[in-house]
Order: sequence, then C-alpha cells, then structure tokens
Amino acid sequence: MDWQTLLLENWHVKLVCVILIVAAYIDGKQLKVPNWITFPMVLTGLAYSAWVGGLDGLGAGLWGMTVGLLTLLPLYAVGGMGAGDVKLMAGIGAWLGATVTWHVFIATVVVGAVMAIIMVLWKRAWDKHYGNFLMIIMEFLTVKDPRKLSEIAAERKPRMLLLPYGIPICIGSIGYFVYSGMIY
Repeated sequence: MDWQTLLLENWHVKLVCVILIVAAYIDGKQLKVPNWITFPMVLTGLAYSAWVGGLDGLGAGLWGMTVGLLTLLPLYAVGGMGAGDVKLMAGIGAWLGATVTWHVFIATVVVGAVMAIIMVLWKRAWDKHYGNFLMIIMEFLTVKDPRKLSEIAAERKPRMLLLPYGIPICIGSIGYFVYSGMIY
C-alpha cells in the first residue's frame, strides 16, 4: 500500500485523531478543551455527514452528536467534568456516528478510570480519594437535585485531584479506532 492510499483511506477518522491529540495536549496543559477546537469539530462533522450521506447522513451526524453529548452531559451537569470534554465527544459523534461514539465512550471510561487510579496511587493519596469517591457515590444516590449536586461538586473541586478528561477521550478513541480497524 502506498503512502497516499494509507493517508487518504479513512481520512476522516485520521482527522478526528489529529483533533483529539491537539485537544488532549491542550487539556493536559490548561485543564480545558477550548471552543476553537470543539465548535468547528462539531460543525465540520455535521457538514461531512451531510456531504457523504445527504439528509440521512446529516441525521446520522446529529444523532451521533446527541449521543456524544448525552454520554458526558450528566457528569458536566453536576460539576464533574468540563463542557469542552462534552463538546469533544459531540464532535466525535458528528463525524463518526452514534455507534462508534458509544463504543468510544466505553473505552474512555475504562482509560479514565485507569488514569485516575494511577494518579491517586502516584500521589499516595488512596485513602483520601477513595473516601471522596464513596462520598460522591452517596451524594448521587441521595441528592436528587442536579443543581445541589453541582453546588456540592463546585465546593469540593479545589480539593480534588483533577483529571484532564481530554486525554482519556483521545487515548480511548484512538485505541478503539485501532482495535476496530478504522485507521488502517
């Protein structure tokens, strides 16, 4: 296979990978995925979906974007994640559709959990963060008002070990793309 074929085959998946790498780098440095990455990613993903599939493609892109939003929106709503991470998942959905986005979400949850455990062990703060984890679970089970959960999370945030979730999104996504044969 020549380099042109390698580069152009599934180019849209490779473009998403480049965007995810840039977003992960910035998130790792600034704890933020900026709008100048996420909004164009969503809009161009929808345009691409419409271009390759017409109205049905646009519908698939919109459904993928919705799935991307819905996967992380609950965590954002209670202060457990930044809006940029949510919009990054929406961008994946706009470009690659709902099924791929759901599988990517599952992969990012696994990568994020492993990264969080490694970070806690590295900081030698297992007891503190395990206690916080149990407290957060109890809050989810007992506090029914999302606004109250968000307030509690905002109060706790300065004391928490923050995980730039753009990194697990990038690693989980690319890992899934390789696993499923999408970037060959």
